[in-house]
This record gives sequence, C-alpha cells and structure tokens, in this order.
Amino acid sequence: MIDPVFVKRVVLSNFRSIKECSVGLGPLTFLVGPNGSGKSNFVDALRLVAEALQTSLDQALRMRGGVGEVRRRSFGKEGKKGKGRPTNFGVRLEFQLENMIGSYAFAVGAKPNGAYEIQKEECRWSETGPLDKAWYRVENGEVKESSESAMPVASVDQLYLIRASGTPVFRPVFDAFSRMGFYNLNPDAIRELQTPAPGEVLRRDGGNLSSVLALMGKHGQKARKRMLEFLGSVVPGITDVSVRRLGKKETLEFLQEVVPGETIWRFLAENMSDGTLRALGVLTALFQAAFQNGNRVPLVGIEEPETAVHPGAAGVLRDALVFASASTQVLVTSHSPDLLDDKDVKADWIQGVVCEQGETRIGPIDEADRSVLRDRLFTAGELLKRGQLTPDVEKVKRIPTSQLELFGRQTE
Repeated sequence: MIDPVFVKRVVLSNFRSIKECSVGLGPLTFLVGPNGSGKSNFVDALRLVAEALQTSLDQALRMRGGVGEVRRRSFGKEGKKGKGRPTNFGVRLEFQLENMIGSYAFAVGAKPNGAYEIQKEECRWSETGPLDKAWYRVENGEVKESSESAMPVASVDQLYLIRASGTPVFRPVFDAFSRMGFYNLNPDAIRELQTPAPGEVLRRDGGNLSSVLALMGKHGQKARKRMLEFLGSVVPGITDVSVRRLGKKETLEFLQEVVPGETIWRFLAENMSDGTLRALGVLTALFQAAFQNGNRVPLVGIEEPETAVHPGAAGVLRDALVFASASTQVLVTSHSPDLLDDKDVKADWIQGVVCEQGETRIGPIDEADRSVLRDRLFTAGELLKRGQLTPDVEKVKRIPTSQLELFGRQTE
C-alpha cells in the first residue's frame, strides 16, 4: 500500500502570527481552533512555498503585501506592538517521496524599503538514514556546498530549488513541492463562465473547475464516479455534472432527479447554491489526484470545507476527506463541531491551534482529550463545543534546537 504522506513535518519561525512551531502531519490532519487563531497562517506558509516555486518568491511575497506582512509582529503583554521585531522568517519541511526522505528549508531576511534577501537555503535527501545522497547549501546568494559537481549560480532573490530543478537529483523535489494544492473555494468564481484550460490542477478559487472535470471525465472515470456519489449525498438527487460549452466559454451543467425515476431537471452553475458549488469544488480538489500519474498533487490543503454547506452534510464531506487521504495527503482547517462529530475521528488527526497575546501556538491536543477520544466517550466535535481540543502546552514548547538553527534569531 502506498503511503500518502508527503510532508512529514513543518517547522516555521517568525511567519505571520507564528513565532515558532514544529508540527507533524499525517495522511489526514485537521487544524482545529477558533477564528483568528492562525490556522490559515500555517497553511499559507506551505502555499507560499508552492507559489514561490511556481512563479517567484518576489511574486509570492507581493501577493501577501510584501515581506513586512509575512514576518511576525511581536506584541507585549497587553497586546500592544512590542520591540525587537524579527527581521527574518523561515520554513523547514521534512518530506518523503517515493524512495526518498529529505528536508527542504530556507530563511528570508527583510531589508529596508520592503526589500528582502534569501539568507540561507538547503535541500537534502537520501534513500535511508542520514540525508547524504544529494544536497546543497546556499548562503546569501552563494552555493557553499553541494553533492553535485556542476550546479548553477545562486541569487539572493530566487529560491535556489528552482535552478537546482535542472539537475535530475533535485527535480522530483521541485515537482512535488510546486504541485501542492491549496483551496479556499469561491462559489462566484465557479459560477462564472470559464475559459477552457488544460485542467491538470484545480485553481485555488475553483476558477477552472469545468476544465478539471472535463479532464477527469476523459482519464478518471473511477474517481469521477466516486466524487459524484459523495456529491449526491451532500445534495440529494444530483446524478451527474457535465461540462457545457457556451461559445468560447464553458460552464457546468447539473442533472438533478427531482422525482425519483421520472423527472430529471438540468441546471447551469449560475443557478446552483453556494453550498453545492463549494461542495463540488472540495470534492474535485480531493479526487483530482486519483486520476493523475506523474503530475499528481501530493498534498491538498482545504480551508474550512464545511462553509456554506448544510450541517447535516458535513459528515459526508468528512467521509470524503478520510477516503481521499488514503491516496493523497490532506490538510484541513476547521472550527466546525459538525465536521468533527464522529467517534471515528482519531486524536492523531487533530492539531490544536490557539492564539495568545498575538502569538499562534500549534500542537497535538493534550492527553486528557486524547484519552477521551481513544475511549470513545465523546466525539471530537463534542469536545470542540466544550472549548477543548487545545494544544498540549508542554509539547508545543519542546521544539528541538536543530530544527530551528538554520533560521537564527535576528531582530530589529
């Protein structure tokens, strides 16, 4: 059986509201916490990596308002802005990929007038044991060491993995990180007439959903059938979703059985509810990996999949998340008790998220909550309603120094 886990651990330093964290990820991980706790910030760090590799680090930072909006703000005891604001932020990802285990990390420093520089970057992997099969280390735009005899020159404003992807030993790492998919589905973007596209990977807002479904119809009938089964459970009567051409554009057409066995109505996307369109987008994001081969999406991150969906349908989406996590890694943010209201939701699937004095803390839930879930006394949803599922403070504090040493400790 294929292990669906791609990113095994995420270590962040001074990223948005996160001072530091070291979070282990499994096949399915729920980031659970109230609004404003920093769940989206954690996911955004992974999304920044993917976008910086797909385009450039400069564009990825600009989309977020610049490096000044990404590096952490410090706060005093009364919630006021404090002194000693960090000048750099760092990301470290431990991964496994086919027969490879490795790590990829970089630290970005802020400079005056909104400028930045990549202070350090390194990638290491091996087949087993120490990460010594292939590696490189870059500091301030200079390649300090590498396992390869001929490597391209580095720069201070572009992630070196982009240039290193021209070598066979680092290409798989680049491909996997750049193809991670992160979703905050927008019903309006799905509802609009869409321009036909290759449809290999679903866009963040679902703006190419029709093209992805068209490709799924050609090459992924099994995945498409399973997706429609889940959609039919969310929206009773839906039997099919097809792509309909309208001039040079295309849209989605839904078939709904209004009178069982007798009457079927057709609806275009513009006539469907937000909940239906979001549910379809979530299911497509999850099942798009099932029909791809060399270009598969190794990790799917979805923000609040239950939004705009009837509470009674949240359980169907949960079942879809669990089903999909058998073949691709799934990361979910949520503060919905309905999504977690099942005794089969395991404690190991949950990472608690809280924000204290402007600082986000993320980690496994405490032992008391884990024991309750193991003994099936309450569901995770019931504990969430009671204000529980918070991170274990002691485990959050115990971050090995070796995981943070690349980032240093710089403040202004």
